[in-house]
Amino acid sequence: MPIYTYRIINDDGSEGDIVELVHGMNDSPLTIHPKTGQKLQRIFTAPHIAGWANERQAKHITSDENLERHGFTKYARSGKGHYEKRTSGRGPSSLHVDE
Repeated sequence: MPIYTYRIINDDGSEGDIVELVHGMNDSPLTIHPKTGQKLQRIFTAPHIAGWANERQAKHITSDENLERHGFTKYARSGKGHYEKRTSGRGPSSLHVDE
C-alpha cells in the first residue's frame, strides 16, 4: 500500500506536524487521524517511481566529468568552511566561508 503525506490541523486551525500514513489507493483521503482523532489535510507530493533511476545513474549524473560537460561548476568541501573547485566552470578556484 502507498504512503500518503498529511498535515495535522490543530484545534485552533493552525498547521501542525506532518505525518505519513499508509492506506489503500482506492480509499478516500483521510480527514481524521486514525489513532489520535486529529484533523488532517492531505499534502500532495511527487510520486516516487521505482526503476527510472538508480545509484549508479545518480553517480554518473553528478560526476565531475558530466557536470563539467554540461557547463556546471562544482565545489567540494575540503575542510571546515573551505571548498575547492572540482570542474573547470566559471568562478574562483576555492571558496572560504567566514564563520
